[in-house]
Amino acid sequence: MNKNQNKWICAAIPALLLHCSIGTVYCWSIFSEDIAKHIGFKKGAVEWAFSFAIFFLGMSAAFLGNVVEKDIHKSSLIAAICFALGMAGTGFFIYYGGQHQKSPIALIGIYVCYGFIMGIGLGTGYLSPVKTLMLWFEDRKGLATGLAVAGFGAAKAIASPIMQALLDNLGDGGIYKMFFILACVYFVMMFTGHLLLKKPAGWHEPQKKEKGQSIMSVIKSRPIKNYIGIWLMFYINITCGLALISQEKMIVKCIGLAGMVGVISTISAVFNAGGRLGFSAWADKMKDRNTIYKLIFILSIAFTGLVILTSGIKDGQGNIALTILVLGLIFVVNAGYGGGFSNVPTLLSDHYGMGSISAIHGITLSAWGFAGLTGNQVANLIVNSTGAFTTDSHGNSINPVGYQNVLYLTVVLYIIALLISIFLVHPSKTDKKAD
Repeated sequence: MNKNQNKWICAAIPALLLHCSIGTVYCWSIFSEDIAKHIGFKKGAVEWAFSFAIFFLGMSAAFLGNVVEKDIHKSSLIAAICFALGMAGTGFFIYYGGQHQKSPIALIGIYVCYGFIMGIGLGTGYLSPVKTLMLWFEDRKGLATGLAVAGFGAAKAIASPIMQALLDNLGDGGIYKMFFILACVYFVMMFTGHLLLKKPAGWHEPQKKEKGQSIMSVIKSRPIKNYIGIWLMFYINITCGLALISQEKMIVKCIGLAGMVGVISTISAVFNAGGRLGFSAWADKMKDRNTIYKLIFILSIAFTGLVILTSGIKDGQGNIALTILVLGLIFVVNAGYGGGFSNVPTLLSDHYGMGSISAIHGITLSAWGFAGLTGNQVANLIVNSTGAFTTDSHGNSINPVGYQNVLYLTVVLYIIALLISIFLVHPSKTDKKAD
């Protein structure tokens, strides 16, 4: 009984505290327009702060994976300090930008604080609880990591209405006041998670020899194309997810549901979190965890292909069947996007063992960093370069053809990812037997 309680107190609860805090990075679209208006820049210039945050998340995870491997207390403390400091710093430079309109210092300061400093907190905070969870929940590793990573996905659904309420009620300067308030709240949450987070007593003792191996030695213990395959299919899944999710609100407006954007955004966030938990728990029952990725890619190809063939985004307004199909695509991609994240650490542990999993997982998260620079930016390029912007009945500027054209890119990438999953990532010798 005591051991069972320890699983939750020492692993699950702190993981949720950490991931529910850092996952709010995905609330960016709630306040990005307000930031741009307050400091006097176009929204496109401010958007790079989010791309930098995701990039430095991946890079800090890649380069600080060994720190997490050696000392989760140090890494979780770094995460709490950097995330809160980055958020508070962002608030300061938004305030400064309000006082000095169109100041490059304000814009660069937001890039540094929200992108670089918060990015370090994101990467270390994301990694810190994952291995600990897998150690405490050895029999259900997928369920355990899915639970934590679901917290990252659910953070948007939880925090979005809170942030919107703060923006609506804090009055003049509410945008920077919100950042100061949230910096304090999230520091308390993450610091509490840091204090609670513990590995099972004595686990590290028999693992010293394995942990002494270099990361490349561990990766080369299997054919190198195996790891390249895992990295590439992870990168493609995130790139496609970001490409669609970044245009999600405008796609919803295209199919005539402008008044339900907030509701659908919350539902898609629930699917994102549900995919993280559901797909990873399902994978625990499979002989080869890579089967989950095949299912994610097949579902994504099927729904994307159907929306392309029916011109669902272009012709969805007023057509109930097409509207349901486009919403199905949004929800399936969100679920697959989340499921891709939650299954990576357990897939890596099946192939390479637990000894250096934090470091290997960290290097693999570099795919997330690069996808953060390509996914939404490529989608924006396609939307701005194809089709034509029109004004709908609600006064929204939309480009149905441009959003539809994004799907041609994502369906090709999903097909490539499926082929990689089939031909490059082979079942590991240590795959568990089917239950």
